[in-house]
Amino acid sequence: MSQIPVFFLHGLAYAGLLFLVSAGLTLVFGMMNVLNFAHAAMYMLGAYFSFSILQRFTGQLWISMIICPILLFILGALVERFLLRRVHKFGHVQELLLTFGLAYIITELVKWYWGNYPLAVNVTGFLNSTIPIFGITYPVYRIFIFLCAVCVGLIMAFILYKTRLGIILRAAVNDSEMANTLGVNVPLVFMGVFAFGAALSGFSGVIAGPLLSTFPGMAQEILIDAFVVIVVGGFGSLGGAIIASLIIGELQSFGVLLFPNLSIALVYLLMAVVLIIKPSGLFGETE
Repeated sequence: MSQIPVFFLHGLAYAGLLFLVSAGLTLVFGMMNVLNFAHAAMYMLGAYFSFSILQRFTGQLWISMIICPILLFILGALVERFLLRRVHKFGHVQELLLTFGLAYIITELVKWYWGNYPLAVNVTGFLNSTIPIFGITYPVYRIFIFLCAVCVGLIMAFILYKTRLGIILRAAVNDSEMANTLGVNVPLVFMGVFAFGAALSGFSGVIAGPLLSTFPGMAQEILIDAFVVIVVGGFGSLGGAIIASLIIGELQSFGVLLFPNLSIALVYLLMAVVLIIKPSGLFGETE
């Protein structure tokens, strides 16, 4: 029983990281109907950029949290403008092939420049300390990850549902031809959405580096769980991504405690049950 608070907090920390990764993936799919398999590779790239900034220049995590998303935003905008936009008209197969290819290219470039071995990323100051909570001593950084996810979720919800920009985004998604007729630059909107999704993946990579270490296989590890999140929560649903991240984070955490031999299978069992009961996901809309 004394281990329950620890595993509960572990689940919250991993749920926060899962949401940060899957939120950008959900946003791009919900807004653009593009399933971006290069998303996790951009997440990995953000982690490596952060490692270089921390080790060679500043040592301050908050600077990486600003610079890395900007770099990934620029990269995402270039990918959408010069690659994805050219194949979007041909359908999903071409988009999947393109993003798969980008993921492999990014992975090989990372191995070529940074090497094929894990890189430890250390945080300093208050984030490297512990605090008493629920009668235990717990790392501040894991709580910081969950708080970052909460802040990002609130900001995204506010922008999408309470601002003029959100109205323009939803209008471009629901009826792009009408929005274009009314003066909305729909291609620019879609480029901004894709670039923001890439920036969010870079931000999540910065956050993940000190928690999971930085290594070339980190993209493949998080990609599967991120896709499970958007399948369980519902494609394109921000609220579904939040709920699914919490469920999967806690399921994985307590699965290690209660069913160590089945902990990996529990996530896929959950996905199978959700797809059987509601194929569109918990909060997805049936077409």
